[in-house]
Amino acid sequence: MNFELTKEQDMTRKMVRDFAQDVIQPRAIDIDVNAKFPEDIFKEMGKLGLLGIPFPEEYGGAGGDTITYALAVEEIGRVCGGTGLSYAAAVSLGSSPIYYFGTEEQKQEYLVPLAKGEGLASFGLTEPNAGSDAGGTQTKAVLEGDEYVINGEKSWITNAGYARSITVTAVSGKRDDGKNIISAFIVPTDTPGLTINSNYDKMGVRGSNTSEIILEDVRVPKENILGDPKKGFGQFLYTLDGGRISIAALAVGIAQASLDRALAYAKERKQFGQSISNFQAIQFKLADMAMEVELARNITLKAAWLKDQGKPFTKESAYAKLFASETAFRSANQAIQIHGGYGYMREYEVERYLRDAKLLEIGEGTSEIQRLVIARQLGC
Repeated sequence: MNFELTKEQDMTRKMVRDFAQDVIQPRAIDIDVNAKFPEDIFKEMGKLGLLGIPFPEEYGGAGGDTITYALAVEEIGRVCGGTGLSYAAAVSLGSSPIYYFGTEEQKQEYLVPLAKGEGLASFGLTEPNAGSDAGGTQTKAVLEGDEYVINGEKSWITNAGYARSITVTAVSGKRDDGKNIISAFIVPTDTPGLTINSNYDKMGVRGSNTSEIILEDVRVPKENILGDPKKGFGQFLYTLDGGRISIAALAVGIAQASLDRALAYAKERKQFGQSISNFQAIQFKLADMAMEVELARNITLKAAWLKDQGKPFTKESAYAKLFASETAFRSANQAIQIHGGYGYMREYEVERYLRDAKLLEIGEGTSEIQRLVIARQLGC
């Protein structure tokens, strides 16, 4: 086993860390308070090549691996959970399905500009009545001549309000056993009949754009079907497996930020004539936080390594997403406790970490769904 990063991985991490500290951190509170998507920051990230890290150079990417990408997500999440979530979703859910399953023509038309940072893409899976039960999709796609006509509604879709295209899932037919065939379609956001509303008022990750999508007789060429028309369900499960690695990395970033702030505050804050970091009660909290952050990072990078090696990673990505997201919430909660009354105030930022972390226990499969995934991988 070799836990050392390669020179390229370490260089990318340092570059992203510097960018996050210099560009994103000074605006993190403002992004949260005003719930405004930082479009200009994403344009800068695109110029730096961050939106194309895990894609080959032939498609406009940086030719990096999943580990490098996970490190980048962690560093951005460490300063702003909302920006980190939109970054993770843009790459893992927006661009990746096109890279994994798209035709060469689809990759040239849709993936290349995304990898170059010239725009964002979105992934429309969740519906008002199909959340954890993703197989309960009610959006329908009917083939009429050379076009599919799509009708339905999607909810809580990240980045849709700023996307060039949205990959939406829809029921396109019936299998021999009577179950629905779910297919995926690339829908450019300027397609007639597509309405995107970004009116959600969220508890956390407020700078990340979250939208409702309404499709009314939306017509797309049949060439816009993504991958195997009959394997859309399996395709998005694979997409979610990869996405869970990025959510885990984002959670590690928030957990690390919570630890950093709590440790610094504990050393500075004096009570009863000494720094509170001298008190065993505080030391034990910090020790537990540090241990869990390191364990969360290790399982996240292991899942990323398995994916890079072409090995099965479904179970490990569920491990990582579950443990890291719950670690982020615990770490943020303890950071607030260590700060006392100050932790409850916006200016100390740890309350934002808690609000941001909560979403990570829900999105891309709830903690309960992760436990089901793990149990099934165990053969239960």
